[in-house]
This record gives sequence, structure tokens and C-alpha cells, in this order.
Amino acid sequence: MPVYEYYCSRCETKFELLRPMDRADAPAPCPSCQSAEVKRVISRFLSFSKGPSGETVPLGAGGCGGCAATSCSSCGK
Repeated sequence: MPVYEYYCSRCETKFELLRPMDRADAPAPCPSCQSAEVKRVISRFLSFSKGPSGETVPLGAGGCGGCAATSCSSCGK
């Protein structure tokens, strides 16, 4: 079961819930203030792969291969 992140606009709390995928967008009251003014936010994640020498490397590492932005601070493009 995936973990989803939510943000309460009333008390500015960010919290996580373990929920089935079909309930990802179901109402989730804020655990701090019980407000219904809650939105699901995009979660960051990190994934790894094996490099050519068998070493573990983060996916998207090495230049702008994983960068979808038009201005990338890591490679200067």
C-alpha cells in the first residue's frame, strides 16, 4: 500500500497517510486541526539502479538525463 502526502492549508501541516491507491484522493482531515482544507501533494522519491561497473547510482545522475526543467542548477543548462 502506498504512502501519500497531504498538506493542510489552514494550519500549514504536511502529513502522510498509508492508503490504497483507489483512496488516494478521498477526503483526509488534517490530524492537527481536523480541517477538511487538505490537498494531496506530489511526493519526492529517490530511485537507484546499477551502473556499468555494478555500483549503485541514483537514477537520473550524470548530467541532465533525469532533469525535466529548462533551467537545471546541477548542470547549468
